[in-house]
Amino acid sequence: MNALSRLLLAPTLAAVLLLVCTPTNAAHPGGGAYDGTWSVAIYTLRGDCGSVRVAAQIVGGRVYSKDQSYQANGVVGANGVIRVSVASGRLSASGSGRLSHDSGAGRWRSSTGECSGTWSASRRAGYY
Repeated sequence: MNALSRLLLAPTLAAVLLLVCTPTNAAHPGGGAYDGTWSVAIYTLRGDCGSVRVAAQIVGGRVYSKDQSYQANGVVGANGVIRVSVASGRLSASGSGRLSHDSGAGRWRSSTGECSGTWSASRRAGYY
């Protein structure tokens, strides 16, 4: 995988794995329990895709990218189970895992299977 692909894939994967928004439902009426801004660290354990830290936003249980360089799409269930897909140009990845009140972890894999790894997330204070 060339350097440009690695640079694009790592944030994409991170975004896919990054998932969530506000601190509590009280801070954002009608929002999901996991809504807020989350900091997500993505680690490559297989392949040459690098590791990266990104921010993700969750609103109403839906996952969004905080950066325009990639598109994140996903959902968080009431029990904290999260499934996300991320794309940047022709590169894409998917991830899954579980969130708790203020942290989370899981696994990801590139769409080609060339790279895979783990991710961890922590909720940021405040609502954006």
